[in-house]
Amino acid sequence: MVTGKKADSEEKQYLYQGIAARGFERQFTLADYVKIAGARLDNGMLTLELVHEMPEEMKPRRITIANGNQPKSIETRKAG
Repeated sequence: MVTGKKADSEEKQYLYQGIAARGFERQFTLADYVKIAGARLDNGMLTLELVHEMPEEMKPRRITIANGNQPKSIETRKAG
């Protein structure tokens, strides 16, 4: 959830007041195994750094299968 509120400062007179002058709230649903690594606010633009960290047991793996004289490999994913 991202929330913001009006900064406490002296009253100023504006020709136009946009979203920066009002409180707001925005919610985002992140995919499984996605985490927020950082956030920064530059010139009114909020940037969130997201990292996708899949658990080791969910990652694809390679299994070597011997068939006669020629070894073969297949890739599998653990069901979960």
